[in-house]
Amino acid sequence: MSSTRSALAVVVLVPALIALALWAFVWPSARLAPRDLPLGVAGPAQATAPVTAQLAERGDAFAVHTYPDAAAARTAIEEREIYGAVVATPDGPELLIASAAGPSVARLLTEAVGEQAAGGAGATARPVPTKDVVPLPAADPRGSALNSSVLPLALAGLALGGAATLLGLRGGRAVPVLLGGAAAIGLVAAAVADSWLGALAGGWWTEAGALGLTVLAGAAGVAGLAAVLGRAGMGLGSLVVMLLGNPFSGVTSAPEMLPEPVGAIGQLLPPGAGGSLVRSVAYFDGNGAAGPLAVLLTWTVAGLSLVAAGPLLAGRRRKRAEAPAADRPAGARVAA
Repeated sequence: MSSTRSALAVVVLVPALIALALWAFVWPSARLAPRDLPLGVAGPAQATAPVTAQLAERGDAFAVHTYPDAAAARTAIEEREIYGAVVATPDGPELLIASAAGPSVARLLTEAVGEQAAGGAGATARPVPTKDVVPLPAADPRGSALNSSVLPLALAGLALGGAATLLGLRGGRAVPVLLGGAAAIGLVAAAVADSWLGALAGGWWTEAGALGLTVLAGAAGVAGLAAVLGRAGMGLGSLVVMLLGNPFSGVTSAPEMLPEPVGAIGQLLPPGAGGSLVRSVAYFDGNGAAGPLAVLLTWTVAGLSLVAAGPLLAGRRRKRAEAPAADRPAGARVAA
């Protein structure tokens, strides 16, 4: 009977997990579209009114922010308040983008907003001049390095947290291992992505810290749940960080390009918050880093706290399991 239940569990659970994985990875990618994507419109109100009206016709695709001039819009892009801006000039509209904020978003704005500002599809108006305010490094013009880093960083966090758990490290022994392992991985990742590939353009040590903190947040989450729930907790942590955190991260596009509420959820998980933090410190001098940093620190502090309290929690579970039936509440004895 036991073998029959095990066989049924395999037949049912494995396809269910595959279906969940396909949903998590395929559905967001198949539904990519701008949803309240922050976009600026700069210039005198009379000159920008037609552009604002055209953007409004696209429904909730863009969240339009107005600025008095191109300098203010450029500052907003550099501070990660908006992804781009349409600027009204005496010679016609001009489009400002930031490929470092997301190459796919920059292409979207160039194609959709640029065409619309020029007068619509099939119009004879001149193409809209486009300026890249925050470009990607010449060594990685498509942003492939950062886009490809989410999965390895998530795997590194799972491996580090899982190794600490499976090796039996608990409490005060586990915390320094997690901290040291994440720091070492951050240094190696910065050496590869910045020193070797030249794909990151920020301060080297800041990038290493952001990469290491991303790994630490995932590792602490996995190890912390394992300290409370045992190996089931390790599986739950891995499921959240990898199966949801990776496809919901929005690193390859933007959180505002994912179906709701996937983009918001992804930014509350280590891969999404880590990708946003690395992007901020690598290309935007740390602008926009506060939110992702807070998320990663929350995961780290909560996870390490559970890891530190692991021996105490395990001791309590052991005492409850070893308590004689006579010492249990009457209801528990009857149930037994």
